[in-house]
Amino acid sequence: MEQSCCHADQQGWQSHFLPFLRWWPRVTARTMRADLLAGLTGAIVALPQGVAFATIAGMPPEYGLYAGMVPAIVAALFGSSWLLVSGPTTAASIVLFSSLSIHAAPGSPEYVQLALTLTMMVGLIQFIMGLARFGTLVNFISHSVVVGFTAGAAILIASSQFKHFLGLILPRTRHFHETVYGVLSHWDEINLYVAGVGLITLVSGLLVRHFRPKFPYMIVSMLVGSLAALLMTSLLGPEVTQIASVGALPQTLPPLSAPHFTLANIRMLMPAAVATTLFALTEAVSIARSLADRTGQNLDCNQEFIGQGLSNIVGSFFSGYVATGSFNRSGLNYQAGARTPLAAIFAGGLLIVLVMLIAPLAAFLPNAAMAGILFLVAWGLIDFRHIAKILRTSRVESVIMVTTFFATLFLELEFAILLGVILSLVMYLNRTSHPRILTRVPDPRHDERPFVTDPALPECPQLKIVRIDGSLYFGAVNHVRERLQEMRCEQPEQKHLLVVASGINFIDMAGAEFLAQLAREKEEAGGRLYLYDIKEGICSHFRLTGYLFDIGTDYIYESKAEAIAEIFAKLDKEICGRCTRRIFLECRTVPQIRD
Repeated sequence: MEQSCCHADQQGWQSHFLPFLRWWPRVTARTMRADLLAGLTGAIVALPQGVAFATIAGMPPEYGLYAGMVPAIVAALFGSSWLLVSGPTTAASIVLFSSLSIHAAPGSPEYVQLALTLTMMVGLIQFIMGLARFGTLVNFISHSVVVGFTAGAAILIASSQFKHFLGLILPRTRHFHETVYGVLSHWDEINLYVAGVGLITLVSGLLVRHFRPKFPYMIVSMLVGSLAALLMTSLLGPEVTQIASVGALPQTLPPLSAPHFTLANIRMLMPAAVATTLFALTEAVSIARSLADRTGQNLDCNQEFIGQGLSNIVGSFFSGYVATGSFNRSGLNYQAGARTPLAAIFAGGLLIVLVMLIAPLAAFLPNAAMAGILFLVAWGLIDFRHIAKILRTSRVESVIMVTTFFATLFLELEFAILLGVILSLVMYLNRTSHPRILTRVPDPRHDERPFVTDPALPECPQLKIVRIDGSLYFGAVNHVRERLQEMRCEQPEQKHLLVVASGINFIDMAGAEFLAQLAREKEEAGGRLYLYDIKEGICSHFRLTGYLFDIGTDYIYESKAEAIAEIFAKLDKEICGRCTRRIFLECRTVPQIRD
């Protein structure tokens, strides 16, 4: 199903300013139950992840939790995606750290103030881009880019959990190959008890999902993994098992905060704000598009820009740093059976409740159990069906998908997406700059002699008939000129040229000048250029620029019969008399000359 990303919604003003009214009619008791379970699962996962992301970003640990509360609720209410969950992410945290650590010490009050200011600036830029309808820019992200990026990100999610799944103590890495090398070089240090907990969690999740698909398998597998870890520790002692847990989390609500706008701060942070904005929007909409493709949703990218912007604007006043679409939480949301954005709203609200009520109990949640759950999420994100379809049907799209996949693994995430987009545009421009040029001949097997492409049928020795399929614009003119030159060299006696223009959808100034020049060249050679079945809109464009008169209005035809009749009258009848092919019906009227 083809995804029309930036749908121009024609509903009333309520659906534009209150977009949650679009999906609210879809909420039923059944969907609410599914959303509640998905939201609870997401909230539980967000507890340890928020702390980890905040650490990566150089922020105090609790700020990672704050970024997953209010921003997730606002983005779900004012965005477009049914399944996208916003919050802190690994990539956004890394971008924040690299942008701000040169200006203040990570974790310091000055650093936190700059982070909140940067978040506000990012939100304002995102909001303005949504109002300016810049969501159409996301149309340049092809489906192959999304599939490749999603598969690569899924592997990154899984690889980032290797050390927790295997109980290894490894330095923080930013790239896939560094992570794999670290695991392989410390293979002999694997903690079998930790790996056992992770494996029990993984297997129990698979079994529950297979035999009891209606059960919240992620929550069940978390409980099973936690109980397994508790049992091992009780029997063997913590010194033997060394099963690390998430640890107790602070029991605090997100305090009110305010960005600190000064001219110096704006000037200092603007480059980082623009770069972070582009990356955050690309990441969020890529995830949203990936999930929308699976659910058949018609995504409104402009509204998604607005939702992301409002989430960061509001989040900056509730101690949240830059939030964007989260692969981990969105993928888990989808796998957990979420049906509407209520799941993300529940996740943000329940995260607040969990922090207040059971945050200390996170000390009993093993990191290995969390890793096992994220392995399940990562596996579900890889769209094997579409990958196989792309590899089977299109070489060009396969190149785009595979390139984006490996770029996601070995480059920065924002560069991976940009590389996929650039490659898609290059492939598109290469395709459009080489329009098909087919030789056409009348088919004598039919009374009306329709034009066909059949190399076995003879051509008129004086008239070349070609069909151009594609736009005749500045990028394609050179290819068309070279191809017609090759045809002229192969059959120089064909001084007349009839172009079947029904396949030409657009002609720019360069294309019009080329046709006018071609008409002059044919006339100087003793022939003519003729156009047949050209679209009315293109004719109007020609008429406005005057090129129609350079080509000659008398040589542009709407009817094939009229075109052949008038062109045949201009052919050299002596050559026609010697020709035995009888290409056209009009050829029968010419007496045959015998040598």
